[in-house]
Amino acid sequence: MNKPPLLQLKDVHTFYDNIHALKGISLSAPQGAIVCLIGANGAGKSTTLMTICGVEPSRQGEIIFDGQPIHGLRPEQITSRGIAQSPEGRQIFPRMSVFENLEMGAFLRKDKEGIQNDMDWVFNLFPVLKDRIGQLGGTLSGGEQQMLAIGRALMARPKLLLLDEPSLGLAPKMVEKIFETIIEINQKSGTTIFLVEQNAQMALSISSLGFVMETGRIVISDKASALLENERVKKAYLGE
Repeated sequence: MNKPPLLQLKDVHTFYDNIHALKGISLSAPQGAIVCLIGANGAGKSTTLMTICGVEPSRQGEIIFDGQPIHGLRPEQITSRGIAQSPEGRQIFPRMSVFENLEMGAFLRKDKEGIQNDMDWVFNLFPVLKDRIGQLGGTLSGGEQQMLAIGRALMARPKLLLLDEPSLGLAPKMVEKIFETIIEINQKSGTTIFLVEQNAQMALSISSLGFVMETGRIVISDKASALLENERVKKAYLGE
């Protein structure tokens, strides 16, 4: 039985001034799934995530989350509904400690016990962060900063976790660790994950559903396993 979509975008258009960045995209993320969006640099992948979050509001179309429209809401209202993002480039607070960065992820929450439980879970996922709990975010390695960015997003206890290029700039072993953890987050918490990733092979290998974006449009959508075998995808994004 197919799970109902937690997130739906219907004919969404987003502009940067007069630049038409998203040209009527439609996609969905089923409840509890890992979904990926792949495409070349500049295709509009990050814009898609920022549009979902309300950072770059859409001018046209609908965004439905958990059965309710969220287009037109402010970013903090969208976060409070249950969407959190680990942004491209990590964007942690470099002058704050690991602990303070994680606290910032829970800034909309009031449940102290739940916050502590989630902090413990983040430290279980990323033990190195516990070892670095008092260290300034800016002094962490790239891989540790990526862990912190994901951990900070998880502290919001999201229903939908948006991950923007989590493997960017990381060594291969660290990339494997990050992707293993993404699977663990999904399986253990049931969190729906929307993954934007240049490493198409890795993204498709852990996803159930994939979308291919070119110049602001979704050009292919299919099961991720089918996209791994798709000749156009293999030639353009899998280096085959």
